[in-house]
Amino acid sequence: MRLHFVREQGKITVFLLDDHEVVRRGVHELLSVEDDIEVVGEAGTAADALVRIPATRPDVAVLDVRLPDGSGVEVCREIRSQDDGIKCLMLTSYADDEALFDAIMAGASGYVLKAIRGTELLNAVRDVAAGKSLLDPVATAQVLERLREGKKGGGDERLASLTEQERKILDLIGEGMTNRAIGERLHLAEKTIKNYVSSLLSKLGMERRSQAAAYVARLQAEKR
Repeated sequence: MRLHFVREQGKITVFLLDDHEVVRRGVHELLSVEDDIEVVGEAGTAADALVRIPATRPDVAVLDVRLPDGSGVEVCREIRSQDDGIKCLMLTSYADDEALFDAIMAGASGYVLKAIRGTELLNAVRDVAAGKSLLDPVATAQVLERLREGKKGGGDERLASLTEQERKILDLIGEGMTNRAIGERLHLAEKTIKNYVSSLLSKLGMERRSQAAAYVARLQAEKR
């Protein structure tokens, strides 16, 4: 059962994550003047957001991609592993194919540039809250194609598709660590690690973690 704080009925609740206070304030003011939108919280770091978003349980989390202590994409993955009812809208200054790829894999509902007009951002928040995807079909198709190519391609190409966090987890799988042990090492929930493992196995074209462990062992042997 999904619980919400007491708030005005019918309003779309939004959480803002951006390391620039001026940007947060501007987006906050833009959203707050709308009758159907309520900003229920904000944060300037990934660590802060990972505490506050689960506490406020917004309908939509507007997440900056690049943060001083991590990535909005990682926040998206972690939050949605805990509560997939929270929709994530990625907001960034850069048109970055890698970040878009990672955002789609993390379960984001949308990816928009900060150059977007105010009215367009409002529409994006409303659309994401309504369950619509704002991810460009062409970009999504490219991601799926990369996954297919990863299954056919060599080790280096497949490794290049992994995020930094996925690379860390892959190495720890190679050390024989369980999801729980990896979670304790990286200070993440076991369910989050499970999602990371599923994602990296998919990118590597594998079905079992034993295959990933053998793959790491082979890579290490090639380096010797």
